[in-house]
Amino acid sequence: MGIFISTFANSEFQMIQFIPIVVIPQILFSGLVPLSGMATWLQWLAHIFPLYYGASSLTNVATKGATLADITPNLLILIAFLIGFTILNIVGMKRYRRV
Repeated sequence: MGIFISTFANSEFQMIQFIPIVVIPQILFSGLVPLSGMATWLQWLAHIFPLYYGASSLTNVATKGATLADITPNLLILIAFLIGFTILNIVGMKRYRRV
């Protein structure tokens, strides 16, 4: 996601300006702040961030002793994010940068 967003930045300073838009919401919705205390629409919004699935998997492994089979759905979602952002990055690089 970071590489995809950096495609649209013209300088390092502009990339720094993207941090509050991209990184901070991911940290808040990763489970650092309990999602159960948030409004329902915010709980749904958390599911569009990849860090939510990674943090959920790590939490389940560390606290509940989840196995690979238990976290497979989250890993598949992370792979889908990986493929999606890779494709978007390729398209963005071809359109906005000379490669």
